[in-house]
Amino acid sequence: MWGGDGAGRRRSDEAHGGLPGAPRAAGPAGWRSGSDPDGEQLPAELVAELEQTGYYPQLLADVVLQSLAGEPLLDALVHLETTFDADAVRRHVTVLALTQTRLVTAHVDDHDPAEAGAAPVAVASAESVPLSDVRSVVVGHRVTAPERHRPGAAPQELTLTVAWGTLNRVDVEPATCGDPECEADHGYTGTVTADDVSLRISADAEGEAAVLAARRFARSLTRGTRVPRP
Repeated sequence: MWGGDGAGRRRSDEAHGGLPGAPRAAGPAGWRSGSDPDGEQLPAELVAELEQTGYYPQLLADVVLQSLAGEPLLDALVHLETTFDADAVRRHVTVLALTQTRLVTAHVDDHDPAEAGAAPVAVASAESVPLSDVRSVVVGHRVTAPERHRPGAAPQELTLTVAWGTLNRVDVEPATCGDPECEADHGYTGTVTADDVSLRISADAEGEAAVLAARRFARSLTRGTRVPRP
């Protein structure tokens, strides 16, 4: 398992099934890209986690493998997010892959086909970020009954936010002068927050192992970004 703590699997065997995509492979030994002349493979642990999402694992594996470009993988995190619209179920899978020098982020999303009744469409993208460009790794913990918390125990919910300056979130609100009776227009005030990748992992929805896996990856990434900037 990733990190050697047995927390690398995203879901238990009981969580399989239901979602469209490539069929689950029994006992995968590593995904090999057919377009890769070097015959490079992903680690079997990561392949198993991609299979467990039940959402186009071969596409995900191919995108990640191409982005790694032969560099050894140190750690990885797979996160499946499912949202419900009025008439559709949409899924978004994020893979964070850590190497000695880079953070690779890969995403696969559902997209509506051009015509009703046409074949399903998924769009995959990947970004490779030098670790020296990562500006911050923010880890938020939500703990139920904190007075009973024990060292090493998993929080009820963990939020991992990684910023490297590609995307910024702008929150704007009307400015005030502090006088509750004042009706003058003071313009607007706001904050700009770097928010390139943000994942929320809940023990209630995804299991304690998923939260521990996210915490482990956050530690690996934080350790990797200690490299001084040039």
